[in-house]
Amino acid sequence: MSEEQVKEETALELSTLGPNKGARKVSKRIGRGDGSGKGKTSGKGHKGQRARAGVSIPGWFEGGQMPLYRRVGKIGFRSRKKRQGINQYLPVSLNVLEKFEDGATVDIEALKSVGYSPKSSQKAGVKIVASGELKKKLTVKAHAFTASAKEAIEKAGGSVELITTTAKE
Repeated sequence: MSEEQVKEETALELSTLGPNKGARKVSKRIGRGDGSGKGKTSGKGHKGQRARAGVSIPGWFEGGQMPLYRRVGKIGFRSRKKRQGINQYLPVSLNVLEKFEDGATVDIEALKSVGYSPKSSQKAGVKIVASGELKKKLTVKAHAFTASAKEAIEKAGGSVELITTTAKE
């Protein structure tokens, strides 16, 4: 092909402008007789709300049935234990106990001095949990201990005392 032929084919003129292939979709012709495949009911089935003009049904509408957003509760869940204040502990890790001096007695008052104290909503007190390491010999008094925390305290040469009262402090 010569350069002149290429220029003639690619020349832009008003008479040659048009949309790209596939850019314009041919609209579906409905309601043009039974033989067209989209005649009679125009693809809308028989009667009913959706067959009428101007239908706008929200996605959550369930046809008059009690809708899901009215069937389920509106308020979040609070367990019975949380309402009654059962087993609500302030978890204190072994890393916190490491702040105390060797041979000290760690109780709720000592923890308060370090900045750890149960909130007023936490009725059950303090629970020692085994996160971190303990290398000091301590006497620890608390309302609850995890088995691994108790083992770690005793392994370091300390002792564990369980407080049985759960009064608010």
